[in-house]
Parts: sequence; C-alpha cells; structure tokens
Amino acid sequence: MLDNIARVLRIDGEQLRSDAHLAALCDLVRDMVRDGNSRHDPVRETFARLGDRWSSLLLFLLRSGPFRHATLRRLVSATAAERGISQRMLTLRLRNLERDGFIRREVDASVPPRVAYSLTPLGRALADRTMTLIRWVGDHTGEVEQARAAFDAQHRDERR
Repeated sequence: MLDNIARVLRIDGEQLRSDAHLAALCDLVRDMVRDGNSRHDPVRETFARLGDRWSSLLLFLLRSGPFRHATLRRLVSATAAERGISQRMLTLRLRNLERDGFIRREVDASVPPRVAYSLTPLGRALADRTMTLIRWVGDHTGEVEQARAAFDAQHRDERR
C-alpha cells in the first residue's frame, strides 16, 4: 500500500519515510489498513451508517429508551427534517443496526406479538460518542457559517 502512495506522489519510498508530513500520511494509511478499508469492513460501514439519513436519528431516539416499531416511525416523522420514513426503510435501517450489534430487537410472545427495539451497550456507546461530535459541530456552527459565506462570496461569479 505504501508503495502505491509513493507511486501516486511520484517519489521514492525513502523520501516517503523521511519527510515528517509524508510520514504522517504513511501512519494514516497503516491505520486504514489495520482498521479495514475494504467496502464491507466495520469501520467503513459504521461511518456510512452514521452518515445515512435515518440511522443516527434512530440511535438518538433509542437513547431515551426502548420503543416499538410504530412508535419509532411516528417519532422519526415528528423529529426528522424529511418528515417521514417509509415502513420498508425503517425496517431496513433497524435490521442493519441490529446486525451491527447496535440495537436489540425483542419480541414479546403476546397475541399479537409486540416488538420493541432498544440500544445495546455497544449502540449506547456509539450514540454517546456521535452526540459528542454533534455537540462539537453545534459549538462551531458560527465558524462553519462564516466559512460558507466567505466561500460563496469568493466563488459567486463561478456559479452563474
């Protein structure tokens, strides 16, 4: 992998190892290989899941306790900017979160059966860490908005 990086940068391997800036890049690449950089590795799929339209919201809703499927659907509709999630999409997202070990699906043997979803300890840890990131973004919203305004002003003519 590092040989590929040297080739892309058009430098030799020794230069790649001796330059501090490039050494940091090598460390990043080693970490990516260690953590998994193929499409189906947990690190890639977890970040993709957190970035999809519904999974993070479901994790955050479940932080407050277990909910039944229909209740989750109504809560998503009440809290999401998109205002609604299809039955199929909700089921798919819940299954993916369950498959990853972030939520637990519990079926009560009553008639009709009652299904409830809750966070696992792993899911709670992920939701808590993600909430920390969201709070960071909230704390820096003004800076992001200023950067956007400056960029838009600088590139206004390009958009015409």
